[in-house]
Amino acid sequence: FFRLATTCPGKMASKSDQKANKVSFKIILASDPKLPFKIVKVPEKAPFLAVVKFAAAQFKVKFETSAIITNDGFGVSTKQDCGSVFLKHGQELRLIPRDRVGSS
Repeated sequence: FFRLATTCPGKMASKSDQKANKVSFKIILASDPKLPFKIVKVPEKAPFLAVVKFAAAQFKVKFETSAIITNDGFGVSTKQDCGSVFLKHGQELRLIPRDRVGSS
C-alpha cells in the first residue's frame, strides 16, 4: 500500500509516520479447561474477521462455526476493524467453537 505523506511539502515522511498503529489481542480458547491463549498483534485497520480466522487456525478449530465473546459474555461482531473492537471490548477475548455447544 502507498500512503500519501501528510507532512510539509518537500519533506519526506519519517519511518514513524509510515508505520500503521497496531493493537494486540489475547485470544483465549474457552472450550479447553486449560484455557490456552494466543497473543495476536495486528494493524488497527485490519478486518477483525482476519483475527478470528487466524486464531481459529492456531487452535485447530473451524472459524466458520466459532464465535468471539468478551469476558463478560458479550458477542463481538466480526464485521468491524480491529481498532474498533479493541476500543469497545479491550484486549482479552474468548474464542468459542460453537460446534461443541449442544452436541451429544
